[in-house]
Amino acid sequence: MIVMDSKQQLTVDVIAKVAQGKMSIINASKLLNRSRRTIERYLQQYRKIGIQFVIHGNTGRPPANKLPSSLRRQVQTLIREKYYDFNLQHLAELLEANEGITVKRETLRSWAHDIHHVKRAKRRRPQVRKRRERMESAGLLLQMDGSPHRWFGDKKTCLIAIIDDATSDVHAEFFPSETTDGCMKVMRTYIEKRGLFKTLYVDKAGIFGGPKRCNFSQMQRACKELGIEIIFANSPQGKGRVERSFDTFQDRLVPELRLGGITDIESANHYLHNFFIPGYWSRQVAVKAKNRKSEFTPVPAYLCLNAICVQKEYRKIRRDHTFCYNNRMYLIESPLSHSIVNQKLEVRKHFDGNFSVYFANRQLQVAELVEPVKPTEYGMEVQRKLDAVELAAQLGNTREAARQTGCSRKTIAKYRQQLQDGGPLALKRIHKPEYRHTNRIDEDVEAKVLATTLEKPYLSSNQMAGELKREHGISISHSTIRNIWVRENLNTIALRKAKSEITKAHQNRKE
Repeated sequence: MIVMDSKQQLTVDVIAKVAQGKMSIINASKLLNRSRRTIERYLQQYRKIGIQFVIHGNTGRPPANKLPSSLRRQVQTLIREKYYDFNLQHLAELLEANEGITVKRETLRSWAHDIHHVKRAKRRRPQVRKRRERMESAGLLLQMDGSPHRWFGDKKTCLIAIIDDATSDVHAEFFPSETTDGCMKVMRTYIEKRGLFKTLYVDKAGIFGGPKRCNFSQMQRACKELGIEIIFANSPQGKGRVERSFDTFQDRLVPELRLGGITDIESANHYLHNFFIPGYWSRQVAVKAKNRKSEFTPVPAYLCLNAICVQKEYRKIRRDHTFCYNNRMYLIESPLSHSIVNQKLEVRKHFDGNFSVYFANRQLQVAELVEPVKPTEYGMEVQRKLDAVELAAQLGNTREAARQTGCSRKTIAKYRQQLQDGGPLALKRIHKPEYRHTNRIDEDVEAKVLATTLEKPYLSSNQMAGELKREHGISISHSTIRNIWVRENLNTIALRKAKSEITKAHQNRKE
């Protein structure tokens, strides 16, 4: 049985009329839009095999370049289980590198569509923006920003990157968050690798001296000392080079870190610097600048990056040549030829958490001052009571001793009696679990409050006070009920309801 479409049926009818002499070859070629040589070939095949000439010889046969079904199933299994978060181009590269499987991108697309595992790009409504060409020379403009994201594991970290606008040369590092220290460290590392650049293009974050910190910023101060101009972008699209780099990092780096089992910052930085940037970014993304002459300049000898790329704070020197930093007192131990009282010290905080102190670019040796604590073998509480009794004996006036120590004459008399009866250890307070304060309500009343609470856990403290008044004739304030709930860890409806359900279940098991 031969199945033909309308076009094939027309071809058979025309060739049959040519064979019967009812139509010329020229008219048949015009009607079928074929050449004379093709019509003659059709006619020859028609006379030899009949109407089967219109059916192509490869009909029903698999294509010669068709990939086996087993390979398709293998790749789809790998996509589901191992490479589910890779884009198609990245997937094709990794299949060839890791699995030894070479498949074209469009073939991968059809296979991935069949199992609904195609990673789609973010789609947003486009806005009209004017294209800005790249800078002509490397070092003219660098863009810097941070990207908080779940790069590895479930906890968010921040990738801080600096990228050259002319060449897309990038340096990036992972940090717990976007901080001044992180931005300073990334900029310093890039300067050590390439040299000083002209301009830094950033957003209006306070780290870089935006509106939140327009009066002073450590990054702004460091760039000013290095001779680098800061330009603030009015929109994220303005610094699109670094923003798009984060899209690439999130698209390719995140699945690679997951595939490598990397879950900490140190390992992620090692993979980023030794594998991802040199292996992919420098080869596939980085470009050559239009102008071969670089605008990077070596760091001058009079500039010290250790003294510039750090956080600096200033402290005023007191009359005894001490100063306060981080709620601690420090003494200047360096020999001084003259007094520097009321002058300002420069405190430089380093990346490792330590700090150094400078005055007129000279480093000073400092030592922390620790206030002496009065030693006692009985503890601070007992020592305070002993001091009160001793002060009363020295003054010979209990009233004055009570005024100076802040306790009553009756209390000092009690301390004196305890000291005579049992010595210093008798002054130590002993907490008895069975002790109940004289102002505390009776135990039976407290028990009724707890029982009513577990019966009706949804009542508020005011409603509970009214319920106890009506049912049991107990007059109790809502604040006292609240104190009981806090003491028994029943201060919320959820806690009271959970405790009530546990109590009822326990009673049912007993029954």
